[in-house]
This record gives sequence, C-alpha cells and structure tokens, in this order.
Amino acid sequence: MHKQQILIAGCGDVGSTLGLALVAAGHNVLGLRRTINQLPAGIHGIAGDLAQPASLAGQLPACDILVYCAAASSHDEAGYRAAYVDGLANVLAALPVQPHLLLFTSSSAVYQQADHSWVDESSPTEPERFSGRIMLQAEQRALNSGIPATVVRFSGIYGPGRNHLINQVRSGLGAAATPAHYSNRIHRDDCAGVLKHLIDRHLLGKPLEPVYLASDDAPAALHEVTQWLADELGLQIRETRPTRRGGSKRCRNTRLKACGYRFIYPDFRSGYRALLQD
Repeated sequence: MHKQQILIAGCGDVGSTLGLALVAAGHNVLGLRRTINQLPAGIHGIAGDLAQPASLAGQLPACDILVYCAAASSHDEAGYRAAYVDGLANVLAALPVQPHLLLFTSSSAVYQQADHSWVDESSPTEPERFSGRIMLQAEQRALNSGIPATVVRFSGIYGPGRNHLINQVRSGLGAAATPAHYSNRIHRDDCAGVLKHLIDRHLLGKPLEPVYLASDDAPAALHEVTQWLADELGLQIRETRPTRRGGSKRCRNTRLKACGYRFIYPDFRSGYRALLQD
C-alpha cells in the first residue's frame, strides 16, 4: 500500500488510537484538535477549532483521506450542531483539495427503536432526540459532499478512561432486570480497528458501503452487564434502578463482519475483563 497523507479531524481518544495504528503502518498522520500537546508522538498536530472556520483557514494541508471523528464539547443541541454538522462543513471548506475518501464517525443514536428489536444499516432512522436528528443531518452532509464517503455508526464506546459503568457498579448500583433494557457497545480499540480496516480496504481498491453499523457481537441486557461486573469485582449490587436512556435495541454487525473485520473484543466480557485487569 502506498504511503498516504491522512487527516484525522477531532483527533481525540479514538482518533489518536487510530492515528498510532496508521503511523505504524507507514502513513503520514495529521491530527486536528484544539490542543495538540495531548497528541501521541508520531501524529503531527494541527491546532484548530472545528467550530471556528477562521482557525482552520490556511491551516489544513492536502490529504488523501479525511477521517472526521469529532466529539461534541457540550451535550446540547448547539454543541452537537457545532461539532458534527457545522464542523464537518468547516473542515471540508478549509481543505485545499478534495480527499479521495471521507470517513465520518456517527452514532447508533440515529435509531429510536425501543422494543428490543434488531437494527442494521437498512433499519428506519427516526430519532426523537436532538442528538440522533443532528447526527443524521451530518451523515447526509458527508454522503452528499461529492467525496467518496462512508459513515460508521458506533454504538456505546467503552475502554480506557471510560469507566462510568464500572464506577457505578463499584458504588453498589446496578441496572434493574425489569423492564429489560438492551445495550450495545464497542471497545475503543475496535473503533480504531474498524476505521483502519475500512481505510486498508479502500487502499486495496475494494468497495466500501455508504454506511456500516459498528457494534460488538453481543448486545446484552444492561442488568446482565452490571451483574457480571459486580461478580468480577467481588461486589454486591445493593440498589437497582431502571435505565432512563432512550431506546432498547440490538445492533447487528453483519455488514461489517462480511467485509472482513474481526473484533478484538467481540463481547462485553472480553472487553471489560481486559479493562479490569489493567
């Protein structure tokens, strides 16, 4: 594979993990974020704010591949629009030439299903929450950009530094068994792994689908996950609460696996076990 110039816009946790894997594969990787002193060695930092077009003007070099994996700085409607819809438009406008590939990281929040049903890339996307609606708008902006583009919809990301559920169980709190609430997740390392797999596929001249749903092999009821964590930690669940999060669905990763991706952590047990050992 020829050495590529790859720009990762919104180069945070997932982006940095991806960037290191791409550097190891011999590519030149540029990481765009507000503070570049947190980037790992090997990724060339570009300081800029996705939401501020003036900070990007004249700063972005030509790239072969653009990976847009921003995270909203505030979890409200304005923060989401700035990060995903406006931010993507600002980066595309600031690039001196169009890349050969755009990968846009989205979210399973675009699915509203709440009846434990299975969802995949062809399932209806009718989100009621602003986060899902804005994500869908950003997906369309990517897919209609005139650049060959692929959207990757990640389910709930966990991994190093994302210990919310572990900390909750450590405090003695678990999810209620009824009503059952299905949850879906993907380890941070698999997020990076999926993106690198799609880039490798593109560089081999193999076609990419417009959308991939990226979630591990094993959707699970949240009470099952919290009880398993408690058992692993040798703790008792002292209180259970119903889950307030919207939707209860099961994400199907058939399309992603059909194109050759193999999960590092195919289920919550393998992923959380690695976290607990660390």
